[in-house]
Amino acid sequence: MTSKLFLLPLLILATQAPAAQAQATTPAQLQKAYEAAARSPAQVERGRVFFASRHGAEWSCASCHGQLPTGVGKHAVTAKPIDPLAPAFNPKAFTDERSVEKWFRRNCKDVAQRECTPGEKADVLAWLQSLR
Repeated sequence: MTSKLFLLPLLILATQAPAAQAQATTPAQLQKAYEAAARSPAQVERGRVFFASRHGAEWSCASCHGQLPTGVGKHAVTAKPIDPLAPAFNPKAFTDERSVEKWFRRNCKDVAQRECTPGEKADVLAWLQSLR
């Protein structure tokens, strides 16, 4: 009886462990999810404009990632290199849902002084995927 009570919490933890791990995805899957949340299809040009524009803050997305984010970028403050953001130039870009959400949350607060909407995320992702 005691051994069963001891094993029950371990079994519960083991069944929940996969949910705690990062969820693999593709840029296209993420874009579709953002479009569904926004209830609107993504627009490539709107994504390009959002990426290149300042939104009341000191920086734009391009401040660190470059106007054309197909090469290595550089953080505006630390000068730390940043991998290319466009998926065609970085196969790892937008393949970990948890990481994508973390970086959208941080970077949108730096650029737009708020979290980005699902529509803005879909637009930017559509533009990034159009870069070849």
